[in-house]
Amino acid sequence: MEGKLVRLRGYERTDLDAVMKWINDEEVTQFLGGEILALPQSSIAEMKFIESASARAASDPDRSFVVETLADRKYLGGVAFHAINWHNRAAGVGIVIGDKSYWGRGYGSDAMRVLMRIGFDKLNLHRLWLHVYDFNQRAIASYEKCGFKREGALRQERFHKGSYCDTIVMGILADEYRALKP
Repeated sequence: MEGKLVRLRGYERTDLDAVMKWINDEEVTQFLGGEILALPQSSIAEMKFIESASARAASDPDRSFVVETLADRKYLGGVAFHAINWHNRAAGVGIVIGDKSYWGRGYGSDAMRVLMRIGFDKLNLHRLWLHVYDFNQRAIASYEKCGFKREGALRQERFHKGSYCDTIVMGILADEYRALKP
């Protein structure tokens, strides 16, 4: 699936070198959830992730995709659906642009819009939600630009650089997404 700047595709073994360029960069991974990313990641662990992401069945509640530039197919990072709930037609979403030279240039917003199009138009989901740390103002602005609304906060949920921060819960409904389309 393509956007204006990016293309989403499945993971391939050949993506390992590109992933390894950012997976141990704390400036990138500070925005990701999970304690595991607080520790150095090996190429063996990342290859296992790539292989499991590539082998997931269509019914799997988690689906991950590579984000690459549309123009020259350069690997930028990844997007994912997490905990797809088919009964409630809802899923969590996540994104990482690991190549910092592409931060603040619209690639993440474009990738999120493509993921939203898959979620709402292809998978017939009703609601997408995400968690974002309150110190990640660039991401919050991007999500709001894509139509996500703040739904609440998990107060002082994360300890980061010596203090506690909130996790902001954001979401978008299918009718809100459709209202954004020209």
